[in-house]
Parts: sequence; C-alpha cells; structure tokens
Amino acid sequence: MAIALVLLSSIHCVYADDSTKPMNIPVDRGRLRQDVQTLTAMVPPRNANNVASLDKSAGYILEEFRKTGGRAEIQRFTQDGKEYKNVICSFGPEAGERIIVGAHYDVQGDQPGADDNASGVAGLLELSRLVEALKTELKFRIDFVAYTLEEGQFRKHPFARHYGSYIHARSLAQTGISVRAMICLEMIGYFTDRPNSQQYPVFFMRWFYPDKGNFIAVVGKWGQGSLIKNVKRLLAARSQVPVESLTARSFLPGVSFSDHQSYWKFDYPAVMITDSAFYRNKNYHKPSDTANTLDYGRMTEVIKGLYWTIIQM
Repeated sequence: MAIALVLLSSIHCVYADDSTKPMNIPVDRGRLRQDVQTLTAMVPPRNANNVASLDKSAGYILEEFRKTGGRAEIQRFTQDGKEYKNVICSFGPEAGERIIVGAHYDVQGDQPGADDNASGVAGLLELSRLVEALKTELKFRIDFVAYTLEEGQFRKHPFARHYGSYIHARSLAQTGISVRAMICLEMIGYFTDRPNSQQYPVFFMRWFYPDKGNFIAVVGKWGQGSLIKNVKRLLAARSQVPVESLTARSFLPGVSFSDHQSYWKFDYPAVMITDSAFYRNKNYHKPSDTANTLDYGRMTEVIKGLYWTIIQM
C-alpha cells in the first residue's frame, strides 16, 4: 500500500470542527493494542502460504465480531486450490443501500505486520464494538469486512482478482446490492512528530503537505471528489489528528494500492484511510513492524473520527 502523487483537488489540512456538538466516543486504547498484539503474535506469520495462521486470525476476528451482537459470517473462496476466508459483521437494516468498512488481515512475507495491517483490523473491530456499545441507530446497513490475500502474493493473477475484497465486491455486484460508500482502513497506526519524517513521491508535494508524519490521509480517485471531501470533513470533526486528502487518477501508482480498488472495479465509490505507509513508516514490510511501534493514542483519535464518519454518512 502506498500514497502516490498527482494533481490535488484539495490540498489543505482539516482539523476538528470546534463548532460541532461534543460527543463521547469511548474507544478502548488497551483493546486496540490487544487486537494488534494478537494478530502480530501469529506463528507462522499470517501470509498466503500459511493458511492455518490465516484461519486462526479469521477465527479471532469472527469471535470478536460475534461479541458485538452483529450478524457475523464467513465468506469462503478458493485460490490455487486452497480455501481462504473473509470475515463479515453486519449491522442495521437487512435490505437497502450499504456502507462497507474493510481492512485486510494478511501480511506480506514473514513479518508481524502491526501497522500493515493489524492496525486497520483493530480499527475495524473497535468500530463494530462502538456501533453496539452506543446503540447506534442506523439508516443504512453497515458491513464490517476483514479481507485476506490483499498483499499481492499471487502476482500471476491479473487485476487483483484474487483479493478477498474483490471476491466480496463482486458478490455485491452480482446480487445488485447498492453501496453508498466503501471505506478502506489501510495502515492507521504509525505517527511521528519528528521534522522531515514524512516523505512524498514527488518533491513538490512538500510545498503543500506537512513534513511531519503526524496526520491521517483520505485517498480517492478522480471523479469521487465529493465523497473524499465529505469523509475528510466528517473524520476531522471528531478526531484530534489532522486530516489530509488526496484526489488522483486511479491509474497512478499508489492511489489504488489496497482493497478499495476492488470496489472501483464494480463502480462502487470507495476511499482509503492511511498513514501513508513507507513514505513515513520505515518498518513497512519488515520484521520491525511490531506492535510496540504504533501510536495507540492517535489511533484512538482516528477511530473516533471514523465512527462519526460512518454514522453520519
């Protein structure tokens, strides 16, 4: 996963809107850490070759979803003769338009994958708990989906059709289900206030974006600017972490490097929420991507903003 550059439709930073009515969103920081630690402790690592570890991870996610009282289920699919699993938890009306919130739980190679992407899965689980804990009244159905096979270890298969998210998006399209928006959580746990800690694909992005890796980004493709703007505004309204946005042509490298691209293939609107991956986090795809490198305080703020976003959309 990565952010890549392009011409921007909106380049300024958005902070929390102090005029909005205060709301207590009780994100449990300790539980976030526990979820990350559980996933990163899987041995062998949860990659495509270690199906038993993927199954164990899926089982943990399923059990946590079931604790919320949501409608939890497994979506099974086969790739190269092996069975893999997406894990889904639904809230709200059975029928009608949906909001999809997703994150992949697999890793690239033999590494623990704390930021990439146990952080996104921990956020997904906590959001599902908040929907139940706050007795949220939903006008739309929300599907929280944990995917596998995002990490591209089946390169011979074109167009990411092996992605668990592709399997899920295709199943929605085949049954004519309408999706209001898909929000992809792709690395949401690494933050730093060190000067010059944030890098960019091209030099002139430094003229418009911070040099410190202390923000979260909303990334989407050209033609979906209104969705990107709306997610950015809502996310900032309940998060103390600054929010940036990037609107880009979908074919440019990085903009489509996660599960949101699967939904674009079926003309569903989708955005990615990210800390910008290796442009900030030097532990990306390395054994050093461990649970103790994440900032759970700022993760908590991002999840508060995400909760507000999905219930207001």
